[in-house]
Amino acid sequence: MRYILGLLVVLLITACKNEVQISKLKTGTYRAEMQVKDAEQLPFIFEVKPDSTLHIYNAAEDIHVKDMVYKNDSVYITAPVFEGYIAAKIDGDELKGSFIKKSLGRVVPFEAVYNDTLRFKPGTGAAYNIDGVWETVFSKGVVGDEYVAKGIFKQQDDGKVTGTFRTTTGDYRYLEGVLDGTRLKLSTFDGAHAFYFTAKVTDSTMEGTFYSGNHWKEPFVAKKNPEFELPNANELTYLKEGYDSIAFEFPNTKDEMVSLSDERFKNKVVIVQIMGSWCPNCLDESRYFSEFYNNNKNKGLEFVALAFEYAKTKPEAFKRIERLKQDVGIEYPILLAQYGTSDKAKAQEKLPMLNHVLSYPTSIFIDKTGKVRKIHTGFNGPATGEKYIEFQEEFEGFVETLLSE
Repeated sequence: MRYILGLLVVLLITACKNEVQISKLKTGTYRAEMQVKDAEQLPFIFEVKPDSTLHIYNAAEDIHVKDMVYKNDSVYITAPVFEGYIAAKIDGDELKGSFIKKSLGRVVPFEAVYNDTLRFKPGTGAAYNIDGVWETVFSKGVVGDEYVAKGIFKQQDDGKVTGTFRTTTGDYRYLEGVLDGTRLKLSTFDGAHAFYFTAKVTDSTMEGTFYSGNHWKEPFVAKKNPEFELPNANELTYLKEGYDSIAFEFPNTKDEMVSLSDERFKNKVVIVQIMGSWCPNCLDESRYFSEFYNNNKNKGLEFVALAFEYAKTKPEAFKRIERLKQDVGIEYPILLAQYGTSDKAKAQEKLPMLNHVLSYPTSIFIDKTGKVRKIHTGFNGPATGEKYIEFQEEFEGFVETLLSE
């Protein structure tokens, strides 16, 4: 009997020693960095709440992350909607790992330290005030890559800077950073994109580099110009000569074919949303459209989204679309228009009546008779401030006009 009892004690001790200890993040604030090109570091702040959720902060943006999984000594963090995730080993007050997007084969080195609340470390103070509007050109002189943007920035007395770059296709999200002497540093991380901008500035010029993860960089130049405006978003995408309507037939997430000729859309105002579940600007637009649709769907209004997904298989593309619908609460149909690539030239082949697909997102306004009345390229999201409010007023006013006809 003593032998058996002794053996049981030994077995219990051995089991305890072999039991894997699960490490967890401490409640509080972490400062994270991602390694981009040219040995530059992209910083951002996140906070672990007492309820075990995680919040990523970019200026006024608060991204609420519920999907955190602990395995042994590591944590896996996935932001809402998007595919990308952070996988990191927990070592006391430090995290080390990677930000991973499997479909695109991208891995960005990541690390974070506990109890640090400063996105950028204090410097020498701002040499200038960059508050205002900046006329910007990215990849200037590079054929096929050059494009214009509108920088919109606000600067505090301590040199902290917030704002964004608006382009003809959307905006570069909530940017936050500092002007340290003559060097501007701005960053954002939203779970899909990791953006870092740095530039040398004067009182009226900028010359810098834009980094996207560790796979892309491009130069930009800017000059202060309070009068600068981007091209009209309602004139960039249009129907080819001979067309006054559009037509398509694509499957929904139940693999049922849906077309504009279906009874659901007849004699109604229809907004067609060209988008992708991977696209942050599309997410902003989808949130706004979803709320607007829920408040107005009984007025003879319909929305339908056409998703152009880079997921490699149809089931995976459907899975991502369904995740977007669930996370945002989208009640209108999202159809799979393309998978395996988000290439815009191939997207235009699916809608040959358009002159091109210039941007994800793009919105097509169709009246009750089935005619296209307007096409809006891009989306000015909440990070653009007043422009976002202007967009809502224009959108709602135009839809009301179509509904009253």
